[in-house]
Amino acid sequence: MKALQDLDIFVRTVDSGSLSATARALDLTPAATSAALKRLEAELGVPLFVRSTRSLRLTQQGERFLEQCRPALEALQQASQQIGAGEQALQGVLQLAAPSDLGRNLLLPWLNEFQDTHPRVDVRLLLSDSIANVYSNPVDAAFRYGKPRDSNLVALPLAASHRRVLCASPAYLARHGAPATPHELSGHHCLCFMLYDEVHDRWRFSRGDAEAEITVRVKSVNVSNDGDAVRRWALLGKGIAYKSFFDVADDLAQGRLQALCTDWTTEAVPLFLVLPSRRQLTPLVRCLRDFIVERTGPLLAQAPV
Repeated sequence: MKALQDLDIFVRTVDSGSLSATARALDLTPAATSAALKRLEAELGVPLFVRSTRSLRLTQQGERFLEQCRPALEALQQASQQIGAGEQALQGVLQLAAPSDLGRNLLLPWLNEFQDTHPRVDVRLLLSDSIANVYSNPVDAAFRYGKPRDSNLVALPLAASHRRVLCASPAYLARHGAPATPHELSGHHCLCFMLYDEVHDRWRFSRGDAEAEITVRVKSVNVSNDGDAVRRWALLGKGIAYKSFFDVADDLAQGRLQALCTDWTTEAVPLFLVLPSRRQLTPLVRCLRDFIVERTGPLLAQAPV
């Protein structure tokens, strides 16, 4: 339905702020995307955007139209999806983004299992510790630790009680001993994750009924913007890491890493499946969400903290 596609292009262009980003997300040419917006403006008889060579912003008429268009478009797309539900729903391509450690250590085997059950589903998996832009990147959904700040995003909880774990290899602990409390981390070699230019070297803990939080500034001997590199350094005995439990769950179970200061409460990092809007919540995505929730629950029961 061309009219439905034109509305979708309009909303996506508003969200991404870019005609070229919308074209890439929908696998269209920029000319086709621009033509769709012009066609919509001609049908409405008003300009929706103020265009320049460097920017694109809504007119007042465009802002008013967006308020009515967004919920109407979501309703139309949900109705279209429901018509095609059933066996047809569990086929197609799942375009997903995920953090590197989570993707390699948990999602890959889980997605393989999901495809064994639904063999007509193909997967495109983007692994990166940079935060995926679900508006402009070609993804249906992104796995993300922590609830997104953007209130326009749809965040579906997968593991609300998930936390970090303080851990090190037996080899490191044999050489340097284990910290009895988080306060003693200042005397240890620590392995830190870096997102963009920010090094995450302030580790938070709490203890007792009052749950008073403390923040420990650690000495970062090794730093990487790739979470899997931090994990590998920990396995090599380079120092102590403060990792999401899911990232090191198998290492802890196999004894390759040991949890430390387990009588302290570590930082919460709930896991979400993030969508740009509810129109991306297709029957296939719903099925994947339910599948992942079924697997995170038993794994969380093994967490040391």
